Amino acid sequence: MTALRSFAFNVAFYLNLIALMILGLPLVLFGRHGVFFMARLWSGSSLWLLDKVCGLRVEFRGVENIPQGGYILAAKHQSFLETFALLRHAHDFAIIFKRQLVWVPLFGLYLVGGRQIAIDRSHGRAALMQIVAKARDVLGAGRQIMIYPEGTRRPPGAPPRYKFGAAVIYAENGAPCVPVAVNTGLFWGRRNATRRPGVAVIEYLPPIPPGLNRDAFADRLESVIEAACARLNEQAVGADPRLAPVLASGKATIDPPRAGQDRHEA
Repeated sequence: MTALRSFAFNVAFYLNLIALMILGLPLVLFGRHGVFFMARLWSGSSLWLLDKVCGLRVEFRGVENIPQGGYILAAKHQSFLETFALLRHAHDFAIIFKRQLVWVPLFGLYLVGGRQIAIDRSHGRAALMQIVAKARDVLGAGRQIMIYPEGTRRPPGAPPRYKFGAAVIYAENGAPCVPVAVNTGLFWGRRNATRRPGVAVIEYLPPIPPGLNRDAFADRLESVIEAACARLNEQAVGADPRLAPVLASGKATIDPPRAGQDRHEA
């Protein structure tokens, strides 16, 4: 039954996305606010489909921790679920994404119209400096920067691999940072089409105020996110022991060796 519901949801999810992108094209002419309206509509409708078709509800905790004005939102990335779910409480944001996505039909138009931040990861440190410069403009305008500190999806429970991008943006801009913990990867497969029923949690943690040096911030960000994710993962497994193999698989993740230091990458 889970496989059947997952298939039905995936079909409905992408049909909904395509329909909204086509119908919302005129709103791109209104700039980023028109794009944000469609983004939140996509987020809300997708979360509704996920609940009604798969029996998977997303619970948002700590929303009261979201400040006003410009701030950095640094979220754990376990699945595609948080990619659209985080839009529910976003107001005037800029997401850092790889430049190749600009060329995705229709979707790329929304990224450009929404004034998001495209980078070329192959440029290494130059890409990081580009992020810092663009982030300064975004935060200075009272907008929000959304970034995944590890740069890519990680299985729930996997050893963390944080990069230094979020820390550099924080240190160079003097903005508060809201860490976000999730357990979404237990329910939404990272590399499969399974959507498990239950309650996935996205938790906004207390902001880290500006003023820390780069290394101290990086250590604090990683520690608070990882501790909160471990707590959310264990709570989910306690409520549904069938999720235990998913968490165990993540904890057993062995990454291939990589040259250089992750934290010196964007």
